Amino acid sequence: MPVVSPASAIAGGALIASSLAIMLLATGHLAGLSGVFAGLLRPRGDGAWRAWFVAGMLGVGLVFEVAAPATFDAGARGPLWTVALSGVLVGVGTRAANGCTSGHGLCGTSRLAKRSLLATATFFGVGVVTATIVGAIAGHG
Repeated sequence: MPVVSPASAIAGGALIASSLAIMLLATGHLAGLSGVFAGLLRPRGDGAWRAWFVAGMLGVGLVFEVAAPATFDAGARGPLWTVALSGVLVGVGTRAANGCTSGHGLCGTSRLAKRSLLATATFFGVGVVTATIVGAIAGHG
């Protein structure tokens, strides 16, 4: 796993923040990934920008896979059924919270939206507790 330096973390954060600001200012759309993707599944006449957004995310991932494969983990750290269950729980959570970690955590908190602040505090808190418990059970803590 590559070592993340403070400079690369700052640069990455600045790029993420810039992309979110450009998206909101130029299009009026939030870059909440679950909402963008859900819009592709239920077309409402605005599928083109959503498709380009998802294609851009996947394209950048492909570029990094080829140019710097060490930026990706080699594989799942547990059985695939746990990965699948985790994915289902994230999906249910994004529907229940009416937004995902990027929508609430990045877009909503930057606008000081109360529901986003609450959702972000909740999923980070539950994530810390879950990781602590699982790490202790698995002997990583």
